Amino acid sequence: MEKKNQPIGIFDSGVGGLSVWKELVKSLPNESVIYYADNANCPYGPKSKENIIELASRVVEFLISKDCKIIVVACNTATAAAIEFLRTNYSLPFIGMEPAVKPAAQNSKTKSIAVLATEGTFNGKLYIETSRKYAKDVVLNIKVGDKLVDIVENGLIDDPFTEKHLASLVKPLIEKNIDHLVLGCTHYPFLLEKLKKVLPDNVMIIDPAPAVIKQTIKILEQNNLLNNSKSQFYEFYSSGNFEVLQGILKNITNKDYIVKKI
Repeated sequence: MEKKNQPIGIFDSGVGGLSVWKELVKSLPNESVIYYADNANCPYGPKSKENIIELASRVVEFLISKDCKIIVVACNTATAAAIEFLRTNYSLPFIGMEPAVKPAAQNSKTKSIAVLATEGTFNGKLYIETSRKYAKDVVLNIKVGDKLVDIVENGLIDDPFTEKHLASLVKPLIEKNIDHLVLGCTHYPFLLEKLKKVLPDNVMIIDPAPAVIKQTIKILEQNNLLNNSKSQFYEFYSSGNFEVLQGILKNITNKDYIVKKI
């Protein structure tokens, strides 16, 4: 297979990266994509950097064995812990996730913004550097999204508990007069409608997925890797429970995809 016609690999600790997959297939309809959900090891947030590097490397080697030409690390925690290691130790290009602090800070009128993310993301070098660089002129409020990954992974988005829990998480942020909330985990966009219900109308919610896809397109163009074939395919793999993955895929595409258990 010609290099440019090889698939794009995407992986996450679970189903969250489907929020990135959805944007990618919309913007790059000619590309084949292989998605890997490492939900047997989800969540990554509380794990050590060394453990996340080990898990990410295992997934990357699987995606390389599937002839992926580029890999999108569709997990903020894995990006924070492992992206430097992956770029140093593997020869293909990697695209990582970065909390969208810059646009939030630039567009804030109240000069108070917030980031909702995992502990692993907040401790990562990338988040710390981005915040220092772009959030000098605003108050940056951070909040660990306790239990949110588990809610999405367990298919509990519409459970009555979820909206109450989100309300309790964002209450202290609302009290800080925020006008932008940055979603720093790819699972969180699946809670978007619930978040809108518990946030004031003036709070803009920022999903980083579109910016990640823009960067993916840029790197594909730079490396002459954009697919020129019309025969694209999508494959899905899961290291754990694949039913939630299938359910979310059905919701966002209205199609039944087979998820293969690894």
